[in-house]
Amino acid sequence: MKKPKRLLSLILILILLSGCAKRKTEIVLTTDFEENEVFRIDDSSCMKNEVMVYLVNSENSYDILFGPGIWKTKLPVKESSLSASAGAQANPDNKISVSMDNSSPSEITVEEKYKETILARLAQIKALNLLAKKRGLTLSEEEEQKIQAAARFYMDSLNEQETELLDVTVDDIYNMYRDYAIADKLYHEVTDSIEPEISDDAARTITVGSILVKTYKTDPYGKRINYSEEDTRKAYERALEIKSKLDEGTEFDVLADSYYNEDTQSEYTFGRGVMPYALENAAFSLGIGEVSDIIKTEYGYHIIKCRSTFNKEETEKNKLAIINKTRQDSFNALYDEFVTGLKSNLNEPLWKSISYEKTDDINTTGFFDIYDSYFTVIHDEHAPSSKDL
Repeated sequence: MKKPKRLLSLILILILLSGCAKRKTEIVLTTDFEENEVFRIDDSSCMKNEVMVYLVNSENSYDILFGPGIWKTKLPVKESSLSASAGAQANPDNKISVSMDNSSPSEITVEEKYKETILARLAQIKALNLLAKKRGLTLSEEEEQKIQAAARFYMDSLNEQETELLDVTVDDIYNMYRDYAIADKLYHEVTDSIEPEISDDAARTITVGSILVKTYKTDPYGKRINYSEEDTRKAYERALEIKSKLDEGTEFDVLADSYYNEDTQSEYTFGRGVMPYALENAAFSLGIGEVSDIIKTEYGYHIIKCRSTFNKEETEKNKLAIINKTRQDSFNALYDEFVTGLKSNLNEPLWKSISYEKTDDINTTGFFDIYDSYFTVIHDEHAPSSKDL
């Protein structure tokens, strides 16, 4: 069973990491929209009630976790485009965008940014359905029956006020579930047969103890601000002091657990391609019990101690992660080639008018969970998930 924390973490990944695509669809501004049509990608449309289902269910879920105050929290604006990645995680190299003209304010609320994320996700699902149609992919009779049952179940869960606010029928919910099921099936059709051979050495993970003297601070939004040249010099002097104490015989763990260490954790287990190169290179060169020299990265000055040169359990997990990444890269290549040149049209006045104010009568949160209860497909880490919204 998927937990609410997964919903939260994946939503925040999309909110905080979404960026400007290198390749975008052609943007065509037009007034030729049907009533309540939010956007169109080629001949595939997204309607207002689809956005409302995503928005209301997701915001209600967040309210349970954090309270309604989260939506007015300010975030720094990094990009002004709206984009959707090919997989569950934001990928700045591979997106389809439905863009709008805006004044590029310095801040945006979580609610505003989350609306962009929903729009991006819906654009992705529509594009994936266009690709599935091109490839001739269809659902089986059993899958269609599951979608019909899930749609009826969700509609039965709504009260009169919720049905009126969402403005949906059982057919609308059926079509939304069907769009997602096709997108999910497409991903697995393309990737399930990809089984690269990954050696223990390629996937090898190690464990190191860590001491860090930072060369940056963070602003209220979590943005990293590098130290001045003078403060960086002082940080290096503290790192030299720590290294001197280690050389004199002070136990590594004593210093790692002291005020000297500015790291958020004192031990890491990782494979290749995860840490900054200088740190990774030093770590994989150490034998068990050996301590590194001072290592400079973008985060500061590190001193590490090798605790294990081969973590079998984590290496097996890393093999799966590498396989999943290989699958994702293959899918991204196919998706990227397809979306290049697609025409996107955004009904900007309608989009800006869409909002949701929580009331005591509107409590629906089950749209995503109900789908998952009918489709017990095991999603790998990078496959589209109904909770990646």
